[in-house]
Amino acid sequence: MTLAEYFHDHPKAALAFSGGVDSAYLLWAGRHYGCDLTAYYVRTAFQPEFEFRDAQRLAEEVGVPMVVVETDVLSVPGAAANGPDRCYHCKRALFTQLWKAARSDGHTLLLDGTNASDDAGDRPGMRALRELAVESPLRLCGLTKSDIRVASKAAGLFTWDKPAYACLATRIPTGQAITRADLTRVEGAEDALFALGFTDFRVRLLGDGARIQLPGDQWDRAAARRAELLAALKPWFTAVTLDLETR
Repeated sequence: MTLAEYFHDHPKAALAFSGGVDSAYLLWAGRHYGCDLTAYYVRTAFQPEFEFRDAQRLAEEVGVPMVVVETDVLSVPGAAANGPDRCYHCKRALFTQLWKAARSDGHTLLLDGTNASDDAGDRPGMRALRELAVESPLRLCGLTKSDIRVASKAAGLFTWDKPAYACLATRIPTGQAITRADLTRVEGAEDALFALGFTDFRVRLLGDGARIQLPGDQWDRAAARRAELLAALKPWFTAVTLDLETR
């Protein structure tokens, strides 16, 4: 099955839209193949502000209306507790809210951007999607992450080379309760690293300190700009370490 065939068979749909590579291409494809599509962006403390801005920009450029669904994910006990099944509780709560918003607008089909490179298995988040009958056209059509980047570039989407980005909750060690203050610290530190020109990194909480994970080809730059890097992160953390494992 191709995306053209999928959207021919499904002419109206709601899309869980994150502003990332996969859902951005799915948004474009739905519009391109004539689907009456509405994008739904779920806004929580787990999503950084730049993702919201990217989602707004992409929806405007493609010409698809975007509905913002505000959700207090920290009020979901299983998500805030940050156990090994956090992703299940989070996705279950968020997609329940997305379904509610979509149905109120007359939609009976909810899509997400899971692709054929994603290991579905019994991952907690995937289980939540199955339970809530969320369809993943990219996966159904066999499109891998590489395929999607190539097609996104051809379509002129600015997201085609956007680095993969996991939600801010993944920066908090499993088993440590997630607080808004810690999420704010991590987001502030990552914004500071972006401003210094670093890319595709993670700032992970390590007690009161931070453990920075960088691609190997950015280590030399980090060493050369050590003083700047420390100054940028000191407002957020008492100590900063560089993880020597490559991202």
